[in-house]
Amino acid sequence: MHTTLSIDSATGLLIGARQVLSPHADERPPGVKPSLLVVHGISLPPGEFGGPWIDRLFTGNLPAGAHPAFADIAALRVSAHALIRRDGQITQYAPFAARAWHAGESSYQGRAACNDYSVGIELEGADQIAYTEAQYHSLAQLIVALCAEYPTLSVQRLVGHSDIAPVRKSDPGAAFDWPRLRALVA
Repeated sequence: MHTTLSIDSATGLLIGARQVLSPHADERPPGVKPSLLVVHGISLPPGEFGGPWIDRLFTGNLPAGAHPAFADIAALRVSAHALIRRDGQITQYAPFAARAWHAGESSYQGRAACNDYSVGIELEGADQIAYTEAQYHSLAQLIVALCAEYPTLSVQRLVGHSDIAPVRKSDPGAAFDWPRLRALVA
């Protein structure tokens, strides 16, 4: 697959992407490079798409009273490296070389604290709602760009949030087509 996306090596930012940098990110531990790609699904309010709420959550200014579902999450300090909207548009919240706070309590192949060594990519969606063609194409292009920029990343280390936190999380859910994504990045 040919990618049109590229990452600025100096800043860790996706060239041409919408940037909404989050305060909920920091430096990775010394010497740690990204080596795991984690796919998430998110919709705010649950099952609804569009609107400003994901940006507001990831930047720490989600109004608790704007929707009943926000009361329990408004104070969370969370972010992802990037979000892919239903139309394929990418928003970046943290430089890829930084640690975004997307995985929570997690482990992969016996190694805890996945935030330390992973890149978190959110897809606007829900577990039982099909993701869009535009999202699969943007995700595949982003993965190719990430693997080109960071040799420590590979499509062999591509997982869902449910794989690293199976007791707590189910995303990206049953509606996510892993074979389709793997074919696009092959």
